[in-house]
Amino acid sequence: MPVGTANHSIELRRRAEGLAAGYPALLAEAERVAAVVAQGVHGRRRPGQGESFWQYRHYQTTDTANTIDWRRSARGDQVYIRENEWEAANTVYFWRDGSEGMNWSSSKKHPSKQDRASVLCMALASLLMRAGERCAVIGESERPRSGRIGLERIARRLAESNGPAKTLDADIPAFSRIVIASDFLEPPELWRERIARLSGRPANGVLLHIIDPAEREFPFHGRVQLRVPGASKLPPLLVGRAERAKKDYQARFAVHCEALEQTAKRLGWPIVRHETDKPANAALTAIYTAMAGTDL
Repeated sequence: MPVGTANHSIELRRRAEGLAAGYPALLAEAERVAAVVAQGVHGRRRPGQGESFWQYRHYQTTDTANTIDWRRSARGDQVYIRENEWEAANTVYFWRDGSEGMNWSSSKKHPSKQDRASVLCMALASLLMRAGERCAVIGESERPRSGRIGLERIARRLAESNGPAKTLDADIPAFSRIVIASDFLEPPELWRERIARLSGRPANGVLLHIIDPAEREFPFHGRVQLRVPGASKLPPLLVGRAERAKKDYQARFAVHCEALEQTAKRLGWPIVRHETDKPANAALTAIYTAMAGTDL
């Protein structure tokens, strides 16, 4: 084997091992978060075809006799209908932003935005698959899957994916649901176009806005250099007295977040914000709850 080819193979293997190194830890963390949240959520919480009991309700003239629960009705003067919980499987697609800025953390105490986004997506996939849903990574999974093997495959893709924006244009079935996890630092107009294209398929879903606390607080003092991630050729922005720029920065960041929120609201996509210094459990509960309201 030529030396150049051998070196290239070694480099590819090294890069692949590096990408996969964090996968077991991320999946373990996702499973832990999912297990905690699973104790507090209970399926889709609406009546329909399924095997799990949901609630009793009073008989109506439009109900058929075979839907009456005669044992419960015999306890009193009212006639009751037994309703089971809706259990139809859906297809849920995930997209985790892999841009340079996502692989960043302002402190060693906090995970990178990319790792936290991956963990939350994996944990949500775990919860959804337990409920019988089929999941996939948009533009990268060959087909939606369920079960333990399906979760492991999806988790690996979420951990290792470069998350290019072009995969958002991949073909997906109509009426699918989508979870988009990103820091959404690109212009709101760009995200408006992307989400509008997805809504027109038609499909809908939830936006998971991952924020590092330093991005909101701007806790810098003195002379600092700010660089654009992945743009090493661009000169850094030099700020002489960072504390003086804090109010202006925070105001612009708030305007940016508000523009994104308004875009999501107009297009009917709930948005869940999560800061990486906060526990993942609360964010997962919020996403899972939001997903319950995204059915078309």
